[in-house]
Amino acid sequence: MSPIETNAVLNRLPNHLKQFIKPQNYDAYSSIDHAVWRYVMRKNVSFLSQYAHKSYLNGLKQTGISIDNIPNMYGMNRILKDIGWAAVAVDGFIPPNAFMEFQAYNVLVIASDIRQLEHIEYTPAPDIIHEAAGHAPIIANPEYAEYLRRFGEIGSKAISSAKDYELYEAVRYLSIIKEAPNSTEKEITTAEQHVETLQKNMGKPSEMALIRNLHWWTVEYGLIGTIEQPKIYGAGLLSSIGESAWCMTNEVKKIPYSIEATFKDFDITKPQPQLFVTPDFSYLSLILEEFANTMALRKGGLSGVQKLIESNALGSIELSTGIQISGVFSKVYEHKGHPIYIELQNATALAYREKELAGHGIENHPNGFGSPIGKLKGINLAIEDMSPRDLAAYHIYEEKVVTLEFEGGITVSGEIITGKRNLQGKIILISFKDCTVTYNDTILFKPEWGNYDMAVGKAISSAFSGPADLNSFELITHKPSTETIHIKKSPERIELENLYQQVRDYRTKKNQTISRTKVLEVLIDKHQGDWLLPIEIYELAMMSHDEDLCAQVLKHLETVKQNRPELGKLIDDGLEFIDKKPKATP
Repeated sequence: MSPIETNAVLNRLPNHLKQFIKPQNYDAYSSIDHAVWRYVMRKNVSFLSQYAHKSYLNGLKQTGISIDNIPNMYGMNRILKDIGWAAVAVDGFIPPNAFMEFQAYNVLVIASDIRQLEHIEYTPAPDIIHEAAGHAPIIANPEYAEYLRRFGEIGSKAISSAKDYELYEAVRYLSIIKEAPNSTEKEITTAEQHVETLQKNMGKPSEMALIRNLHWWTVEYGLIGTIEQPKIYGAGLLSSIGESAWCMTNEVKKIPYSIEATFKDFDITKPQPQLFVTPDFSYLSLILEEFANTMALRKGGLSGVQKLIESNALGSIELSTGIQISGVFSKVYEHKGHPIYIELQNATALAYREKELAGHGIENHPNGFGSPIGKLKGINLAIEDMSPRDLAAYHIYEEKVVTLEFEGGITVSGEIITGKRNLQGKIILISFKDCTVTYNDTILFKPEWGNYDMAVGKAISSAFSGPADLNSFELITHKPSTETIHIKKSPERIELENLYQQVRDYRTKKNQTISRTKVLEVLIDKHQGDWLLPIEIYELAMMSHDEDLCAQVLKHLETVKQNRPELGKLIDDGLEFIDKKPKATP
């Protein structure tokens, strides 16, 4: 297995993202895998030279992607670093927040497995064709690369619902078993029905669900240009030899890209019935900013903390003073549509500008945290806006016993120990001893619980997924419920791979002593259903003007087409490419 080759981009990755990185076992790619890559890439490059955005072909060269060989992460990273990016291998789908956070660090996530020959046109599982041949070439375009980075930066802060993760696990499982060679139709159908049931019962879509739609209709399935003459830039289309051609026909509706794409759901198991067309890459960023303005990340407020509570996951709020509170939010008290007190369960950390406040990590707040939000009752001046003289006048001063009554019914009574200020000199945290906190007649904090730390802020300015300081929490905890299935190869499969390898060695001039005719005879005798190797043999026969071998191959392929009509187009397209007689474009 190839270990992770580090570079300046990868060195910036936080440890919690590195847990998803897997070594690329390059030697595990079989000769059939390389043939699948070669077929798809040759067909794609031929078709996409006319129908993809102009960045695609240039990007293939810039990112070091070969048509003949599955890319090695070593080679890709050596070249990607010149455009400020890197690539890492992972096992299939990873959680959406993590996927987007990788993008924020300019790192392309590549599922290192490759689709089976039986799924050569399309697979719902992420694979190296989709990631390396779909995503990588377009990031060579600076405007698109910045969109992708910015998308990751914003998307990684999107708040998920508890159901989102359940759906992610179900989709991951479905993609795995659909690609596994030994899966039964019943297993696949059951998994598809489970995904469909979850999708129909998601309730109000979360921020993550909405921004995932934007990602799908741009990064994965985006078209660019005009409605009448669009070009392809989405990785899902660039890597699908079936759908890239179909999407150019009138069968697929073309819609001008707008914020409305946020509300258009998708099905990863089926071709898309409609696609969105952006006029240029800059416009993608405009729509992204329009969506970001609707997020709790920028709006904060009562709705922001409510989203965090519904997510039941690690999240953060930032108050108007800049103090950040991170943990699992459990309750919010409100008054006239505004939050007046927030509560977190279990470990909590406080930070300022993404850096944990000294003495306020999870070891200091292991059992939760609570704090009032808003102004003091009857006083127009918020605590954070008070001058030192104002603070002294209201007895907000060290060693003073004070009772602070907030608007909405929260009261904090105790002796002030000390306070912390931000860079602008505003009070952001006040610590009390012998403190009691009440909401009307409800006691929220008792003196026997220890010192009380009160965050200061008149409003919640931001709410987002994840901790403010990545080092505050143990984040290396991801354990996928399913892993990509690799079954033991049968003797028949090993023999077939050996035949493919002989032809590959002949083509690369590694060994030209083999008899191509003999390989074809063994194939016809023992592997009658295989169609891709005969095409490779036909190519070699054409190059050497071996008319007899060409005729034998064509005769065999006609038999394959009669027995398996669904392979007809794949076979015809492969032969057509070799004969250099392209059909009329769709």
